[in-house]
Amino acid sequence: MNRLVAALIAYVALGVLTWTTITDSKIRAATLLILALFAVKSFLRRKDVLHPDGKIDSDR
Repeated sequence: MNRLVAALIAYVALGVLTWTTITDSKIRAATLLILALFAVKSFLRRKDVLHPDGKIDSDR
């Protein structure tokens, strides 16, 4: 299992815990939004980690 999948699973788990434990809808929505932003950032950042020089190998 790679680190991106582990991170996304962790964000989903935190989202489920947030949904079940926080009762105030505004705080719950804000927390879920922050978690979603972190998940999107992690997903988009994978390109920089895989190809740090900005070049994509066309041989693959």
